[in-house]
Amino acid sequence: MTVPEVIALQEKFDSFTAHWQPKVIGELNGQHVKIAKISGEFVWHAHEHEDELFLVTKGTLLMRFRDGERRVGVGEIVIVPRGVEHLPVAEGGEVWIMMFEPVGTLNTGNVVNERTVAQLEHV
Repeated sequence: MTVPEVIALQEKFDSFTAHWQPKVIGELNGQHVKIAKISGEFVWHAHEHEDELFLVTKGTLLMRFRDGERRVGVGEIVIVPRGVEHLPVAEGGEVWIMMFEPVGTLNTGNVVNERTVAQLEHV
């Protein structure tokens, strides 16, 4: 057996500056472990077949839903069930998030536009 790598989150986040450009930092059980820096508002979208888990590591994420919203702080998670339309918003500046999603999940779900990242970079 090969000894598993230890992933330093701060080092990974420090390796890029672009917003809304998720990066893959690992993979387990058919899931990508992704990180992203976000700023401002994203786009309304849903994922027909995938649940998404968002873990906030810096700042406050406002997750809007058609029937309400949730604020997610550092060390907190929100799980968005498949099929639920949502709009991530970085509240009060830059927010750092970690996501767990099945491999192949598009960041914009059922919406394809200029923010869609089809080819994920590994950092």
